[in-house]
Amino acid sequence: MSSYTAFVDGQEGTTGLRIHEYLAQRPEIEVLRIAPEKRKDAAERGRLLNAADVAFLCLPDAAAREAAALIDNPRTCVIDASTAHRTDPAWVFGLPELARGQRDAIRAAKRIANPGCHASAFILLLRPLVDASIVAPGVCVSATSITGYSGGGKKMIEQYEAASEPALTSPRPYGLTLAHKHVPEMMRHTGLTRPPIFMPIVGNFYKGLAVSVPLPLDLLGTTAEALQRTYEQRYADEPFIRVMPLRDAATLEHGFFDVQGCNGTNRVDIFVFGNASQAIVMARLDNLGKGASGAAVQAMNLHLGLDEGAGL
Repeated sequence: MSSYTAFVDGQEGTTGLRIHEYLAQRPEIEVLRIAPEKRKDAAERGRLLNAADVAFLCLPDAAAREAAALIDNPRTCVIDASTAHRTDPAWVFGLPELARGQRDAIRAAKRIANPGCHASAFILLLRPLVDASIVAPGVCVSATSITGYSGGGKKMIEQYEAASEPALTSPRPYGLTLAHKHVPEMMRHTGLTRPPIFMPIVGNFYKGLAVSVPLPLDLLGTTAEALQRTYEQRYADEPFIRVMPLRDAATLEHGFFDVQGCNGTNRVDIFVFGNASQAIVMARLDNLGKGASGAAVQAMNLHLGLDEGAGL
């Protein structure tokens, strides 16, 4: 069995810890570890980053840029889980399902930008519709995303799990400056030329995420059935994307959408609900799986030429 080395810079955060959990089950991957007292030692971090076949950066944006600059080994593939490089043309966007040829680009790349959780769901909804000319690039699109509190990192997790603030029992809309950090990648990787009006909401549950996009079918000159066909054709051979039946009967029977339905998987579920004049398209994923760590491991598998679903 081939053996590869991996190093996670920022292994104490939620994304880094989950990557470690994935890799711990992989006998063909040797995980390089840094001594706790040297976590902020740039020389030791640089040594391990350059010793790895794959280096995962699970760091704030500025620190991720600094870490990437430490790497001069041409063999090391960097997978950056931060926002720092997601619109950088020198980095390949780590969403294999984005478009034809994206898997080949990930296999060949040494710099891969892991997608954001909200952005992954939004892009998988909108990119096929833009490519099929159902949604024009200049259309004003709005999107709502509800997510579990684990997406906010350690501090937010501790805040919710302390259960001491009454305000945390209710859903909390945020990003009200309309400048959420995922918006640039949402535009770049869908082909939209106008920023979407994006409303993220954090809820009182650990993980799970669902993005919904309303579409005026009468103004777009299309139907819910046409949207459904577009998704089914686009994702027919995708192992991690499941296009649910049009007007999913199970959802309609219960009347409520299960945001946590993909938890514990690397899967994305796509739904179309609609009538003669309106539709809502929805994408659901695990924000710590396909929305973060699972996506990073999927990109690693592709880059190393392994089974894309290994360990997922």
